[in-house]
This record gives sequence, structure tokens and C-alpha cells, in this order.
Amino acid sequence: MNKDLITIKDLTQREIEGLFVLTAKIKAHPSAYNCKLKGKTLGLIFQKSSNRTRVSFEVGMYQLGGYAIYLGPDDIKLGVREATKDIAQTLSRYLDGIVARTYSHQDIIDLAGNATIPIINGLSDLLHPCQAMADVFTVREKFKRLKGKKLAYIGDGNNVLNSLLYCAAKTGLSVSIATPAGYEPNSDILQEAKEMAKATGAHIELCSSKEEAVADADVLYTDVWTSMGQEAERDKRLKDFEGFQIDAALLSKAKPKALVMHCLPAHRGEEITDEVIDGPQSVVFDQAENRLHVQKAIMLELLK
Repeated sequence: MNKDLITIKDLTQREIEGLFVLTAKIKAHPSAYNCKLKGKTLGLIFQKSSNRTRVSFEVGMYQLGGYAIYLGPDDIKLGVREATKDIAQTLSRYLDGIVARTYSHQDIIDLAGNATIPIINGLSDLLHPCQAMADVFTVREKFKRLKGKKLAYIGDGNNVLNSLLYCAAKTGLSVSIATPAGYEPNSDILQEAKEMAKATGAHIELCSSKEEAVADADVLYTDVWTSMGQEAERDKRLKDFEGFQIDAALLSKAKPKALVMHCLPAHRGEEITDEVIDGPQSVVFDQAENRLHVQKAIMLELLK
């Protein structure tokens, strides 16, 4: 692997598979890895609030024998209180790695460009690679394979979908997408994913309707319609996304045993109904758990 994990685009298919194999081993035998990062310290630079990302990285680092230090919005103000390159160079003298959760993707690029230690993208407005890696690992775990399987993504073409496209294309998982007009995934990333998919046999497509997207789907996936930083757009988004909810009726149009995924937090009653997220086909909380195991594998590879 490269020094950093900024985007799944930078990983080879072999590297992704290696991380998935390691993840499965860590999940099955966690005690075998509990001293692997003894003496290592991980910094968490978070501009945004967090549940899964913060807790899974902190707990994961602890379980690997290391230590994590949380640096919230009032602790480090990238490029405001101090130049990002100065922060990167200073923290490189103290820490063994950094997880950055930012608004601007450029902040993560700038950190990586100036740090001598690994930088892990814990979320930016463009990408969410750790989430996507956990998601695709979950599909692999449930079906024992990725090639020949289809994930239907319904909703906002956001950072999660952008990273899902990279990961799916590189592993052979097909993705069909249904979004309201104007909410499609990043056009450059979509085109790159289609090109990557040619090597693995995955099929990446934008669909004209949610019904078309979920036809023969093995997995239905959604995310919130209004993410952090978009609160001022909430009323407009609720109107624009009307009809793009995953409910029992839409789930019935997929394969009979199709799985339901959501990266959380969920706005229940908006993008997904209680009946579906709490139903027998939901693997939402298995998916959330796998953030811990996948990120432990990533940390082991980058900080070892």
C-alpha cells in the first residue's frame, strides 16, 4: 500500500483483497492482534462530529495495543489557527498516523502532502473510503463473493457513493444507481469507476428509476438525504428526494433475500422506513460493526 489511504482509487484489486482477508482474520481471532501496534499513537483530527468513525478508530487502536488521541474542531483548526503544512509537519514528530475527518477534501490532500506519517481519510465531502471498504467487505462476508452480485444505491450521490463506486469497480461488484436529477455521483468518479470495472467485469450504471435500479439486486443501499453541512438545504432536499425512500414495497422488487444496508446515521422515516431497517433483511448493524474490523486491518497495514 501507499503511505496514505486517501482514496480507494489508489488501491489495487490485490491490495483490497489483502485487506479483506486480514479483516476476516482479525474479526475471527481478535486476541491474536492485541499487541500488534503496541507503543503506536494515532491522532484523530475531526472537523465534523462522529459516532462510528471516532469510536471504531479509538477502540480499534486500543484493541491493537496502541493509543488514540482525539483532536476536535476546537483543538486544531486546519488552515485557520495554523497552516495545514505546519500542523502536518509538527504532528509527524509526535504521532505514528493521523485519521482526518474534514469538510474539504483538499485539507486531507494537504495533510498527506506535508506529513511524513500515514494519513487516513476518515471522511471528506468528496470521499469516505473506510466506510466503503467496510460496506463491500460486508457484502463479501454475506455472499462469500462479490463478482456476479449487484448493489442498488438509492438516494443522494454523495461521498459514500463515490467511494463505493471505486471499491465496487475494483472488486467486481456491480452497482446500479437511482438519484433525483441533479444529485448524481461525481461525474469524473463515475467515469473512472466504469473504466475500472472493465477489468473486473462489474457493471456500473445510472438508472432512470429506482425500480430499474433495484431489479435483480442482491443489496439495497441508501444514506441520508441531508448530510452534515447541508442543513440549510433540508427543506429543498426533502422535496427533491420524495419517492426515493427504501420501504417494503421497493425492497419487494429486488431479489427475494436481498440485503438492506445503510451507513448510518439514519433519518428514519425519510430515506428508509423502520420496517426495513429493523427487518430481517437488514445487515445495517453488521455493516457498522465491520467498520471496526476493516479499520484495524488498515491501521495494521499503514502503521506497522
